[in-house]
Amino acid sequence: MITDLNLKLKAKNIKLVAFDVDGVMTDGSLTYLPDGSQIKTFNAKDGQGVVMLNKAGFLTAIITAKESGAVIERARTLGITKLFMNQKNKKKALLELLEEFHLTKEQVAYMGDDYPDLCVINEVGLSSSPNDAIDEVKKSVSFVSSYGGGKGAVREFCDFILRSNNVTYDSLTSNFN
Repeated sequence: MITDLNLKLKAKNIKLVAFDVDGVMTDGSLTYLPDGSQIKTFNAKDGQGVVMLNKAGFLTAIITAKESGAVIERARTLGITKLFMNQKNKKKALLELLEEFHLTKEQVAYMGDDYPDLCVINEVGLSSSPNDAIDEVKKSVSFVSSYGGGKGAVREFCDFILRSNNVTYDSLTSNFN
C-alpha cells in the first residue's frame, strides 16, 4: 500500500485517469494469429479497478500507439470515457483531453511503461508505471507499482486514487447492480 502523503495529495486533485495498453493493461505479450490479427489478454481485476473509477465519477482514457479491435472492445466493456489509438505522439492526446474536459495537467493521472509514454508521464500531476516498465520510465514516475503490466498494476493505481479520494468499495456497491 502506498502511504506517501505527497502522492495522496496529488491523487486528491485527479479528475481523469489515463492508461497505455501494451505493457500496462496487458503484460506486453503480442500473440499473432495466421491472419495477422493479434490476441491481447487483459486482467479482470485491473478492469474492475477502472470500472470503479468510472463509478466514482472519474473520467478515464486509453492512449495507445496501436490500433486493435481488442482494445476497442475492452474500452467499451470498461466504460472508458475516451479512447485514443494510433497515437505516435501521446502528448497530443493529452492536450486534447485537457481541452475537451477543461482540465489542468495536475488533474490528470497516467500509467505508462515505455519511451512513448514519457511525454505524458512528464506532464501530468500523478504518474505511475508497472514494476516491469523500462528503467527510464520507472525513474520518471511518481510511483512504481508493486505489480507488473497486466498483472495488477492498473488495479493498484486505481485503488490508490480511489482510497486517496476517500472512495470505498462499500460506497460504490449500489452502483454495481
